[in-house]
Amino acid sequence: MDNREEAREFLTSRRAKIAPAQAGLPSGSRRRVPGLRRSEVAALADMSVEYYAKLERGNLAGVSPAVLESLARALQLDDAERAHLLNLARAADGSDTLTRPRRRTAARQWTPHRSLQWTLDAITAGPAFVRNGRMDILTANQLSRAFYSDVYATPGNQRNLARFTFLDPASRRFYPDWDAFADITVAIVRAEAGRNPHDKDLHDLVGELCTRSDAFRTRWGAHNVRHHGTGIKHFHHHAVGDLSLAFEGLEMAAAPGLTLTIYTAEPGSPSEEGLRLLSTWAATREPAPDTERSVTS
Repeated sequence: MDNREEAREFLTSRRAKIAPAQAGLPSGSRRRVPGLRRSEVAALADMSVEYYAKLERGNLAGVSPAVLESLARALQLDDAERAHLLNLARAADGSDTLTRPRRRTAARQWTPHRSLQWTLDAITAGPAFVRNGRMDILTANQLSRAFYSDVYATPGNQRNLARFTFLDPASRRFYPDWDAFADITVAIVRAEAGRNPHDKDLHDLVGELCTRSDAFRTRWGAHNVRHHGTGIKHFHHHAVGDLSLAFEGLEMAAAPGLTLTIYTAEPGSPSEEGLRLLSTWAATREPAPDTERSVTS
């Protein structure tokens, strides 16, 4: 995931998504490219065609915030795409060096602080877990381990939600709307690649999934990113059936780059009863140790 190539493909893909009419331009009948022409983006961003062409070749080093903002407006980027563009620019000129997560050695794996694990264990009404941008589940409460029992059941998943989604057939049952989950998963991983392009484990994960999954490879090539903080998701758990759960994703101030996700059900709903049944089911199973992850965060 070379930064220059990433920037080039991201900008090209965003330009291709905008129909001329969306930008207030005439469509014409002799267009040879999808979306806007480079000259049109340059005019909308108030820059020369030559300068925009340089940016679209992936040369983002040293580009000012004002130019990036003009480019974001011209390409009609949403908040997640704007953040991704800024991350690509920071990585290009090296200004992300101080904020870049330090590489941990194999002997210093991430371990949750006791108070974090106490907090997770105190959440008994719904699944709660901590993940990184690569979609590794780092630690979780008991109900989350029962909820994601399919993920934990297959060693090849390595407790990674991206591997589970694209490489484990069980995901097709667990996620009734599998395509939507697949899109979200790739968008999260793609955003992480922009934030942390020097993460070797992330490179390895993307390479593995591109090699083994056509569905992942196609979505990866779309260069879509998104923020994923709140909403409703639908699941089918093999032990308790269908669940419709609200979720909140909270960025952890004490551990930048990690997200605490909590699922809850609407009070009085069948899904709330389903979570109660899941809690009972979890209590009858052998506890799965989950206080440490054998991956860097």
